[in-house]
Amino acid sequence: MSQKLAMDTGEVLTRGTVWMALSLFVAGQLARPRQSSSPLRLQVARALNTLGCITFIAHVACAFHFYHHWSHASAYAETARQTAEYFGSNWGGGLYFNYAFLVLWIVQSAASWISPKSLQPSNPWLTWFVRGFVLMMIFNGAVVFAHGPVRWFGLLLCVLLLASWRPRGTP
Repeated sequence: MSQKLAMDTGEVLTRGTVWMALSLFVAGQLARPRQSSSPLRLQVARALNTLGCITFIAHVACAFHFYHHWSHASAYAETARQTAEYFGSNWGGGLYFNYAFLVLWIVQSAASWISPKSLQPSNPWLTWFVRGFVLMMIFNGAVVFAHGPVRWFGLLLCVLLLASWRPRGTP
């Protein structure tokens, strides 16, 4: 019975942290200052983004602890199994995209505190490449690989994320 309870706790923690992390990320994107400078909005956006990043790190730790027992090979095999289930290709390489997403978020979050202007897009091509990657990761995780009604919440997050990235004029 206690093993079942531990498994349920692990599932709640793993799933709960990822949904919280993605929600905080999207909220942070929505809170980003518009073209004119707004110190309060910048602080709110950075705080939401950083909390999301920390929560995503917790999600990765929960997934590795409760599901993969700190084994990269186990995580790779499970990624391959899920990819085969959905796409017919037994390939676990998507795990490396998850690692890249984690590193990107950590670097972006740290950079936003070191240089607040890093939240302001400077190179449009690089900005949209990174945004495309982030959207692909969130869409795959929150919609494609999600199960049941929670997919609708994942789709809502993706729509809100796209809305947050629309070109904006001055407030």
